[in-house]
Amino acid sequence: MDSLLIEGGVPLRGEVDISGAKNAVLPIMAAALLTEETCVIRNVPNLSDVRFMGRILASLGAEVKIEEGTVQLRAARIHGRGDYELIRKMRGSVCILGPLLARLGVAEVSLPGGCVIGSRPIDLHLKGMEALGGVAEIKGGYVVVRVGELVGNQIFLGGRVGPTVLGTANVMMAAVLARGRTVIESAACEPEVVDLATFLSSMGAKISGAGSPTIEIDGVPALGGTTHDVIPDRIEAATFAIAAAATRGEIEIRGLRCEHIGAVLDKLKEAGVPFQRGEGSLRVNGADAFRPVDVTTQPFAGFPTDVQAQMMALMTLTDGISVITERIFESRFMHVSELARLGAEIAIEGGATAIIKGGRPLSGAPVMASDLRASAALVIAGLVADGRTDVKRIYHLDRGYERIDEKLGKLGGRVSRLRET
Repeated sequence: MDSLLIEGGVPLRGEVDISGAKNAVLPIMAAALLTEETCVIRNVPNLSDVRFMGRILASLGAEVKIEEGTVQLRAARIHGRGDYELIRKMRGSVCILGPLLARLGVAEVSLPGGCVIGSRPIDLHLKGMEALGGVAEIKGGYVVVRVGELVGNQIFLGGRVGPTVLGTANVMMAAVLARGRTVIESAACEPEVVDLATFLSSMGAKISGAGSPTIEIDGVPALGGTTHDVIPDRIEAATFAIAAAATRGEIEIRGLRCEHIGAVLDKLKEAGVPFQRGEGSLRVNGADAFRPVDVTTQPFAGFPTDVQAQMMALMTLTDGISVITERIFESRFMHVSELARLGAEIAIEGGATAIIKGGRPLSGAPVMASDLRASAALVIAGLVADGRTDVKRIYHLDRGYERIDEKLGKLGGRVSRLRET
C-alpha cells in the first residue's frame, strides 16, 4: 500500500482547483440505472471510489466508460443482483438499492462496507423502500427488496443522529418512478442531495423542495438520458482552507461554492483565520496565532463531520483548550492516537468529545491512517510538523481526494508518494 512522505515546516502558497464532489457523483452514477438511455456525467473526480462504483454498475450489466473528468453510462439491459464482493467494500454502493427497485422491481445488494467510523445501519433505507410498497429481508449477507408496484407515500426519514443522506438519496431515486406523490419528511439537506435532485430533474423527474427538510416527488412513467456537471467537493475545499491556515500560508481555492462550507468558514473566522470570499473562490491566509474554538458536528448546514478531523489538526496548533464534539458517528476519533504520535495532547471524554490542549510543537513520525478524513488530518499535521512524517495506508485518501499529493506539491508542500507493491 502506498504512503505519503511529508517534510513539514513549509507554508503552502499558490492556487488550487477543487475537484467534483465524491459524495455527489456516486449516487448520481447509481441514478443512471433508472433509464435505458445514455447519461453523461462531467466534472467527475479521478478517485478509486468512482472507479469502484463503475465496476459495480458494470457488474449489473451497465455499459460504463470513464475518461478524464467524464463518466458515460448506459444501462439498457441490467439485472438486480449486485456483486457481493464489490458492494460490501464500499458504503456508497448502497445507493444502487433505490434505482434497482424502481427499474426492475427487485434489488439484491450485499450489506455495504466503507470507512471504519462506527455503525452506519441501513434501516432507514429499508424503511423508505417498505413505505413505497417494497418487502425487504436480509438473506445470505444480501439485502433483498421486492415490489410489485412502487406507490408514493409520506415517509419520515429522521434517525437517531438526524436525517440520512444516502437514505434520502435512495428513497428519492425509488420514488421518481413510483405511482403518485411521495413526501419525504426530515430529508437530508446536504448539497449532494440537491445535486442528485438536479440530475434526476434533468432526466425528467418531478422533484421539489430538495435542500429543505421536506422533499416532494411526483412519480413519472419513465426517465431519459441527460448530461450533468457535478458540484465541487465542499470537503476538499474545507481541507485545503484548513491546510492553508495551519501552515500559515496563503492559498487561493478556486471552483468552490463558499455557501457549502459556511459553518467551516464561521469556525475559521472564530479561530482568527483571515480569508476573503470571491466569485467561486476563497483566499485563505495563515494567522500569527489562532484562538481556541468549540466545534460540534451536525447535519448540513452545521459543521460537517467530514471536516472534524482536519479541524482537530488545526486546533493542536492553537494555544489554549479547544473542544470538539462528534454528534454524527461514533468511533470517529481514531485519528487522535496518531496525532498524539506527532506530539498532540488530546483527551477523549465520554467517547464523543475531544479536548485539545493546543500549542505544543508537532514533530514528524510514522502514522497510520484509519479512514478517509483522518488521513487528511494526518497530512495537515505532517505539513506543519518538524521533520519527516510518513502517512501509511493512504488508499483512504485516494478514495476521496483527487491527486492530493500533486496538488500539495504545486502549493510548495514537500510531499512525495512512496509506492509499495
